Amino acid sequence: MKDKEIGILLGGVSAEREISLKTGEAMFEALQALGYRVQKVFVDGDIDRVLRQTTIDVAVIALHGTYGEDGCIQGMLETMGIPYTGSGVLPSALAMDKLKSKELFRLYNVPTPSYYVARSGDLDRLEQIHSSFGFPSFVKPRSGGSSVGAGAAKNLAELKQRFEDAARFDEWILVERLIRGREVAVGLLDGNALGAIEIEPKGGFYDYKSKYQKGQSEYHFPARLSPTRYQGVLNLAERAVHAVGATGATRVDLLVTSDENEYVLEVNTLPGMTPTSLLPKIAAGAGYEFGALCEAILERAALHVGEGLPSVSEAERAALSAAGVPLAPAE
Repeated sequence: MKDKEIGILLGGVSAEREISLKTGEAMFEALQALGYRVQKVFVDGDIDRVLRQTTIDVAVIALHGTYGEDGCIQGMLETMGIPYTGSGVLPSALAMDKLKSKELFRLYNVPTPSYYVARSGDLDRLEQIHSSFGFPSFVKPRSGGSSVGAGAAKNLAELKQRFEDAARFDEWILVERLIRGREVAVGLLDGNALGAIEIEPKGGFYDYKSKYQKGQSEYHFPARLSPTRYQGVLNLAERAVHAVGATGATRVDLLVTSDENEYVLEVNTLPGMTPTSLLPKIAAGAGYEFGALCEAILERAALHVGEGLPSVSEAERAALSAAGVPLAPAE
């Protein structure tokens, strides 16, 4: 890889842009320090034109949220023939879609909190829809991450407020049964668990502030579980990753209860790589320094569909043009 031009894709257009910038900057500095030829590629609505004007051989995706983590950028890189880090198009889309991933968890017998989905226009009917579900509940956008637009509700008034908060980020809203338990995250490489960390947020809920502001949470690695239960959590995380088909570096978020039950919340196909992010903490406990983790992620860059779409030859372009078929200008 050291003879290739590496592009760090960072920024993006989602609500998680700020975190993406931090992830991208950290990975850029780490790979540059290891002697790789890296450049930053800031992602916006014109990323297709930017990539065509920028010579890179491999893309390190440091994006989070919609258009970066949901298969969109992955599909574009596939068609351009640029190998990239993280999962392919379909696993990225499935993991980002909390409804579809939970459906797959149930299919693969991976325990996950009970749930239902509603649309943003259902606010006036929410009491009727929610009537038999009960409280407390947890509300989040169907797609998205970093706990943006998510929160707990212990009554109807709070449910409606949380519903409105989530609807700012997605037309579809996921409502889950609120499970009381310890927050545990498992880091994985190629579906193999590296370890599990326990998160103890000072505010009681691992929200955006607790995740990204230093001093807002305490971390325990390895997670404070019995050896048997610890191994069970690792195995459960591996099954969750297998269910959505994710590859590369991933993170699985779980809840571990006092009555010996574990529940998978979601699979993250592009985990954060900021100084407070969980995957680097887990990897460090498994013997990976931050630079080595970035290098391991880079080494797994690939095309998941093929070698990209073939270019149209000059003869083919002439024939298509003569037939009246509109074509983009040749590069």
